[in-house]
Amino acid sequence: MEHLIFTNARVIQPDSVLEHGRVSVRDGIIESVDREGEPGENRQDARVIDCGGHYLSPGFIDTHCHGGGGADFMDGSREDILTAARAHLKHGTTGICPTTLTCADEELFLFFECYEQAKTVTEQMPHLLGIHLEGPYFSAAQAGAQPPEYLSCPAPEHYRKILDRGKDNIVKWSAAPELPGAMELGDELSRRGIVALMGHSDAKLDAVQEAVRHGYTQLTHFYSGMSTITRENGHRKLGLVEAGYLLDQLNIEIIADGIHLPPELLRLILKCKDHDHICLVTDSMRGADMPDGPSLLGSLAHGVSVIIRDGIANMPTFDCFAGSVATTDRLVRVMTRKAGLPVWEAVKMASLNPAVFLGIGDRYGSIEPGKTADLVVFDEDIQISEVYVSGVKVR
Repeated sequence: MEHLIFTNARVIQPDSVLEHGRVSVRDGIIESVDREGEPGENRQDARVIDCGGHYLSPGFIDTHCHGGGGADFMDGSREDILTAARAHLKHGTTGICPTTLTCADEELFLFFECYEQAKTVTEQMPHLLGIHLEGPYFSAAQAGAQPPEYLSCPAPEHYRKILDRGKDNIVKWSAAPELPGAMELGDELSRRGIVALMGHSDAKLDAVQEAVRHGYTQLTHFYSGMSTITRENGHRKLGLVEAGYLLDQLNIEIIADGIHLPPELLRLILKCKDHDHICLVTDSMRGADMPDGPSLLGSLAHGVSVIIRDGIANMPTFDCFAGSVATTDRLVRVMTRKAGLPVWEAVKMASLNPAVFLGIGDRYGSIEPGKTADLVVFDEDIQISEVYVSGVKVR
């Protein structure tokens, strides 16, 4: 592979923006990061890329995504996975975790086969960083769009079969901790090095605290599909939302499209939660990167009709949301414009933090020597002009 030198760039780093930055990339790996005018390496063998004074950002990592570009990851073919992943690649997502929906085991296992096939394709693709299983172990009261007929409680003979069929591809699993068997599931996931998340749950604080002791480390799409304060015989009982604030060690996902969580709530989260424990996720469906109009939530075989309007998917009655159509560049834009974060910190929540949560922060998520050269060029409005995956230009 060729030697690249990115110049005239505002390089986004984990704690600041390096003005007049210069980044050297060789064989798909970041070699050095410094400032223009400082002594540098010989450029004779390099192709120089002038960033035009725009931001040079680490590629975004979306660890909770169901589809895009008119395809759902669970539609049942390799091509559907490629289509959805490439739709997000255009928006700067250079690493993605295809996410499932609660379904029959046969449909899930078909998705596993399609994912194995999709992994072999690298041209014009983001990194497929592993599968996020969302369900089937959820509370019926907090199921949201999860098909209720497939909900169940964790049973070893069931989840071990899924884990074995998923091989080493499963990296995250979301479950409701109050269900019988959820603690044993957390222990199993911890032993296998899989991130255990709590979501679609009616758990009280005591169940959440116990779940943390059994290896659960993260909350799935904070505020969406989770319990909050209730009263029992006059006594207030904290739910999953309050646990997310109270337990400092818990990481949280937020759908920062400005609609699922309005700007005021985003600012409250930022005020109350350590920023290093927050990552941005799209939770997007097939309608991401698609025009307004009719769409489908879920797979082609079992999906529910929805209507995309004004940046969100709605149920046909327009009485509730039916899903996200966000892309990660939009999340960063919302966090800077509406939540008030500096651009470097919004980018960190969309790149380094999710990489760290997955345990791959040593290889991905920031512009530092030795890391994979996943890079995005964008302007002040987070309008993306160039995308590189492992040093190869894909846009």
